[in-house]
Amino acid sequence: MAHRFYDQGYRKYDVDMTSKKVYEVPGCITRLRQCCLSVMVHAYLRYWLPVAVMLGAAPVCLLSWFIWQVISTLLPAHFYYRLEDHLYIIYQSMVLFFFENYTGVEVIIYGELPRKKESVIYLSNHQCTVDWIIADMLAIRQNALGHGCYVLKDGLKWLPLYGWYFSQHGGIYVKQIAKFNEEAMRNKLITQSQSKNGAPMYLVIFPEGTRYNPKRPHIEIEASQAFAKKEGLAVLQHVLTPRVKATHVAIDSMKDHIDAIYDVTVAYEGTVDNRGQRKLAPSMPEFLCNECPKVHIYFERVDLKDIPKEQMFLRRWLHECFEIKDKLLTEFYSAEDKNKRNRFPGEGHVSKLSFRKTLPSVLILGGLTLSMLLTETGRKLYVIVNTCIFGTLIGCLWVNIQP
Repeated sequence: MAHRFYDQGYRKYDVDMTSKKVYEVPGCITRLRQCCLSVMVHAYLRYWLPVAVMLGAAPVCLLSWFIWQVISTLLPAHFYYRLEDHLYIIYQSMVLFFFENYTGVEVIIYGELPRKKESVIYLSNHQCTVDWIIADMLAIRQNALGHGCYVLKDGLKWLPLYGWYFSQHGGIYVKQIAKFNEEAMRNKLITQSQSKNGAPMYLVIFPEGTRYNPKRPHIEIEASQAFAKKEGLAVLQHVLTPRVKATHVAIDSMKDHIDAIYDVTVAYEGTVDNRGQRKLAPSMPEFLCNECPKVHIYFERVDLKDIPKEQMFLRRWLHECFEIKDKLLTEFYSAEDKNKRNRFPGEGHVSKLSFRKTLPSVLILGGLTLSMLLTETGRKLYVIVNTCIFGTLIGCLWVNIQP
């Protein structure tokens, strides 16, 4: 039996008449605070758990790569690349576990994704850092994840651990158009194609050169539209005017090695406000916190023989591809028929990624990382060799002396 009373601050208390104990009864504000705190803790853990695992396993993956590079020095190059691709698959599969299986995001693909892996150049619109993950989502569905490499902004080479390793795996850092080093990119692509001894390549390029940012229309978007007007090209609303140089160098350098171009358009559901205006696409933290329920991917395969070879004609072809992307995204975000919004034309298929393709990598890398961190020697090796050497000084110097 309980008796209720209020103190001078109008807080409620119950007195248990049997045990004579006093209990505070949570009021509306208290319950609201508790609810907010619970939500904050949940969001915090939901984001930091995958981040801690992914960042924590990166040095172990790099150390494994370094050991294999030393061992394979006396072996033919294709042996090195074969296992190096597998190491890359293990890490990227773990990343996909968190970005797909863990978040529960619904991936909807429009178009027929080839089941057979092939050498391709992947061209897509660019809105956020998650776009890199989308490329991996398609690659893993073709068992081509290990062959993925990216054309990246030059500034990203300074990223600890990742900036250096992406370069070792075939990534190419390019500067702005005025400082674009065509010869360096061409030489690296030719060398890589020859070194991999016929193994497929999955080269990811975002021709816009930077992200579409609706919060800064006066910087990227208006400048892009002004350039299109100046050059007599169609003005685009939902994508930026594509730049052709990197795409042309890639196609020209790899014309004897690639099979097709993958023309990809990506839309993140929930990125329109109440007024129908574009919002920022989700950042990696927002995506990991499950703030993006669905990702829509419009896929088209273009055979290499159908791509113009001359840069002038390729430029026109590439711009026409982005005109189509612009129309697709316009319909997706603001179609007059509400039934056509939040979807691309045609039939979309929900594509679920099997845990069998991702969970083993989490267990392998998680086990290796824990086994290192549980011993004093392992912890020293983890910090000194991986984080300090690969992550900062030597890693950054190595990337910067490479062409």
